[in-house]
Amino acid sequence: MAEADKSVHVEIMRSQLGRVRGLGSAKSGVAHWWAQRLTAIALVPLSLWFIVSVLHLLGASHDAVINWLSGPWTIVLMIALVVATFHHLQLGLQVVIEDYIHHDAARLAALLAVKAAAILFGMACVVSVLKLGL
Repeated sequence: MAEADKSVHVEIMRSQLGRVRGLGSAKSGVAHWWAQRLTAIALVPLSLWFIVSVLHLLGASHDAVINWLSGPWTIVLMIALVVATFHHLQLGLQVVIEDYIHHDAARLAALLAVKAAAILFGMACVVSVLKLGL
């Protein structure tokens, strides 16, 4: 009984910071939140531009599509679309994984797999755009 009283007393003596250490903010949540919002905002005009461009190119020949893609602004906008899409995807999946996977090892493995896949597929898309456009 004396042990229980002693542990309660120790907990009361700890500062508020000491009680929440390891449970509070890691000071990265705001940056993550802003990155998600900025990529979402960037994706709106980039997606609209891409959809309009694809509709404009419907029925066009392969050479016409390659000529369109070889323009400097087109390459830049396509790469921006790819980078924003995969970064936004990675940020969104990170939130889902952190919220719903509670086992530390599984969470870490899933986060690493998602980040690696986003980087790998994003790089493959960028290389494809460059190969077609240059």
